[in-house]
Amino acid sequence: MRRIILSTESGADLPKDLVEKHQIQVVPMHVIMDGKDYLDGELPVEDVFDYHSRTKKIPSTTATNTHEYHELFTKIRTNFPESIIIHIGYTSKASASFQSALIAAEDFENLFLIDTLNVTGGLAAVVLYAANLMEEEPSIDHNQLIEKIESIVPKTKLAFIPGSLDFLKSGGRVSNMAYIGGSLLKIKPCIELKEGKLVSTRKYRGKMSIVAEKLMQDYLNQYDIDRKQLYLIYSIGLDESIKRQVDEIAKETGFENVTWMQAGAMISTHAGPGGFGIAGVEN
Repeated sequence: MRRIILSTESGADLPKDLVEKHQIQVVPMHVIMDGKDYLDGELPVEDVFDYHSRTKKIPSTTATNTHEYHELFTKIRTNFPESIIIHIGYTSKASASFQSALIAAEDFENLFLIDTLNVTGGLAAVVLYAANLMEEEPSIDHNQLIEKIESIVPKTKLAFIPGSLDFLKSGGRVSNMAYIGGSLLKIKPCIELKEGKLVSTRKYRGKMSIVAEKLMQDYLNQYDIDRKQLYLIYSIGLDESIKRQVDEIAKETGFENVTWMQAGAMISTHAGPGGFGIAGVEN
């Protein structure tokens, strides 16, 4: 049986131990600061926050380019000549990355691409669903695997709250009036993926400890998430007491496994320090 290899982008924020366990091939996206190009996954997140503190600007981010995908797919095919590659990609609605992968894929046979219409923990949820399925069913045919992956894409739900309106303001994502009002009233927007696009769906007021719990409650009331697995995402700066708080909620609501994921440099340029998110797959 031909070996199936999974690949994705660094914007999935996959924990390194799970990347190694499942031998997932990860290609980096990019963060630009002071005119220099840094690879997401190699750039310390603290450098992003330090840059903002120093300049009051956020870095820019760029997609993985066609050449990088070509190199990735070539490397996989060199190391595993008879492999079937399934690339599970970052939403095409918020980045040119998936389009670059499509172009690079034209030069390869037995290479399949799936647009998850998701990012960070939502993208990771799809990738790890595929990886776990391959582990549970070692003889699964790649066509069956692809069909099952595609079936959960619309069922994968991600919601997150940026840790800092400063990052939204610096990136031009909110008006000055909204920024000032939000800061004074301690209002925090909830961002969700709707048909692959980042959309502000609701607003919360108060400290992150209150807001994180309210997000958990609303998310679990809105979506019938499979209790086998929940993914919780944080950006550096989220208080440990909040992590313990939402961990307890997850246990109380019947989740068998909870995986914490740290937002990398690329995602953190949008979330800011102290952000919190939740992802899972609906039944």
